[in-house]
Amino acid sequence: MNDSIVLEPIRLVSGTVKLPGSKSFSNRVLVLSLLAEGVTHIQNLLDSEDVRHMVGALAKLKISFDENRKQQEITITGCGGKIPVEGASLFLGNAGTAMRSLTAVLSIGKGKFILDGIPRMRQRPIQDLVDGLVQLGVHVQCIENNNCPPVELNVSGLPGGIAFLNGAISSQYLSAMLMAAPYAQNMVEIVIKDKLVSLPYVQMTLNLMERFGVCVEHDNYQKFHIQPRQIYQSPGTVYVEGDASSASYFLGAAAITGSTITVMGCGAESVQGDTQFARVLEKMGAHVEYLPHSIQLTGHTLRGIDVDMNDMPDAAMTLAVVALFAEGKTTIRNISNWQLKESERITAVSTELRKLGAQVDAGNDYISIVPPDNVSSATIDTYDDHRMAMAFSLAACGEVPITINNPDVVIKTFPEYFEAFSSVISH
Repeated sequence: MNDSIVLEPIRLVSGTVKLPGSKSFSNRVLVLSLLAEGVTHIQNLLDSEDVRHMVGALAKLKISFDENRKQQEITITGCGGKIPVEGASLFLGNAGTAMRSLTAVLSIGKGKFILDGIPRMRQRPIQDLVDGLVQLGVHVQCIENNNCPPVELNVSGLPGGIAFLNGAISSQYLSAMLMAAPYAQNMVEIVIKDKLVSLPYVQMTLNLMERFGVCVEHDNYQKFHIQPRQIYQSPGTVYVEGDASSASYFLGAAAITGSTITVMGCGAESVQGDTQFARVLEKMGAHVEYLPHSIQLTGHTLRGIDVDMNDMPDAAMTLAVVALFAEGKTTIRNISNWQLKESERITAVSTELRKLGAQVDAGNDYISIVPPDNVSSATIDTYDDHRMAMAFSLAACGEVPITINNPDVVIKTFPEYFEAFSSVISH
């Protein structure tokens, strides 16, 4: 393990980067493959800590699979909606997508299931999902009565019905319930009680469910109707898109340095919302070209902007660091769910930006950044948060070296990040 890494000042960013598979896409496809009838061959599966936890859960649930980690492939024989084991205890680290999706999916099973994780996971709310499942007749609770994992289910199938769900905290609660709902004994209707955050991630879920043969009716993403007793059918082979959130770091670095970079693996045909981050950089002054499966960006003088990043909360962190190098103030709005991620990101990002010389004003759902005349050399703390390490690597695109503490946190989604970043930069 590395205690820290020093990034020397970066002058240029150029070349082509092949992105690792998307974490959100990988874990959704793993869930749908375990639920489906038939054999699913998944290619370009992300090999990261979060995905390891999901694959580990497949093993605990006695789902049959054959994995080739070196080739980033896995072949899963689905259970057709019949969970093979009657009860299990799953440890899911800090993998939010795994915790939330499996809490819902295991409601279709039989027996007692306990899902737990690391101390930070025990601080990440899941009560809205629990409440939604209870409304569908599921016996599920947060064991410590603190609205967070560990979660216990005592189940004998998913009854169904109508659930009124909070959508303002995390879209993953809705995605989890949607993926489980086709196996309910009765029709499921999910009504969003407030606003729905991170809509592109719900759209990704619906797109992938459709690939597995299940269509969901919805009324402008506020009411969702799922017919009961459906069975997912494997589409055969699924290729995992490159991670658009990871693309943001390379695109941001090129935008800052006035360089040209091409990221391969996501583009105009991507189902990931974060592919639109390049459009945000375009509004700041960069030139962007979208191809079906790649994005090319050429940097230019950047201007500060005022932008709603609710659809792209992860890429919003990259924007906060890019803002250090823009002319004028940048305000990032509608990011209240930053507080419930791997770290309390509003506080973490604000603290580290100030170390670099920025003037920062932050509230419950926004952050405003006035850049310094020159970025200061600093040691960046990463708060056990992979995206803090990756986003703040862009601070080295100034005139001074930057030290990143605990850089190995990137293992969560992009274990080779710093090697990939080094391959396209010049000092």
